[in-house]
Parts: sequence; C-alpha cells; structure tokens
Amino acid sequence: MRALIAATTGLVLAFALVLAITAMGQQTGRTSPKPLLTTVPAHP
Repeated sequence: MRALIAATTGLVLAFALVLAITAMGQQTGRTSPKPLLTTVPAHP
C-alpha cells in the first residue's frame, strides 16, 4: 500500500512540475527564416 501511495505522489508531483513549467509561457526566441542549407557529400 505504501508503494502505491508513493507512486501516486510521484506522479502527481511530476504532473504539477510539467504544468508549472508550461505555465511560465513560451520562450521569446525565434527561429531563423532562412532554411538550413546542407550538401550531400559526393559518393566515391
């Protein structure tokens, strides 16, 4: 029974932590409008 209570408490705390981090809002960073240009190496 103690293990069940501990598991439930841990799950509730983890869920509360995720909600708290999410509630802080989005980051103000932006992505670059330029696409990443990559080249494929030539095959020998």
